[in-house]
Amino acid sequence: MFSGKTEELIRRINRAIIARQRIVIFKPSVDVRYDDVKVVSHNRNSVNSVVVQHPQDMLVLANDADVIAVDEAQFFDEALLEVLAALAYKGKRIIVSGLDMDFEGKPFGVMPQLMAMAEFVTKIQAICVCCGEPASFSFRLNNLKQQILVGEKDEYEPRCRVCFNQGMKEKETAKHSKYKKIELESDF
Repeated sequence: MFSGKTEELIRRINRAIIARQRIVIFKPSVDVRYDDVKVVSHNRNSVNSVVVQHPQDMLVLANDADVIAVDEAQFFDEALLEVLAALAYKGKRIIVSGLDMDFEGKPFGVMPQLMAMAEFVTKIQAICVCCGEPASFSFRLNNLKQQILVGEKDEYEPRCRVCFNQGMKEKETAKHSKYKKIELESDF
């Protein structure tokens, strides 16, 4: 997160607009952080989009487009793989943006498969808020465990591998300290 993925998606869309290509932009219905309909970057740049719940809807909605863009692809299910492959085989240019790892540093949703299918992959890094090094990890600031938790700067921060691992160790230590305290209190 906070690496400029959506900003880069918008930049590429704008280039397609300059080239007078027909474009359709999709975003998952779960992503309502900044706007219900628009794709919006953390810098507040935005483009209009079509909100979809199921990737199959893209097949009909993208029929006349030359360029199909998908933001936050990690939130879609595996049907996205077949849908985007079908559109690519029709000669459509596909631009996808999404997180490749979740808050635990594990592969996120369909992103690994999409990266394997892609002709070109651009990995963009944020800056670690702890040490200033390049950051590839999204550190969740709370202790919620569900994989999908749409959030902003109050929920996540970008971290490098070292600072991410340190934060995960600190969370684990705090969790064990909490349980110890509960055990001690229950003994009285």
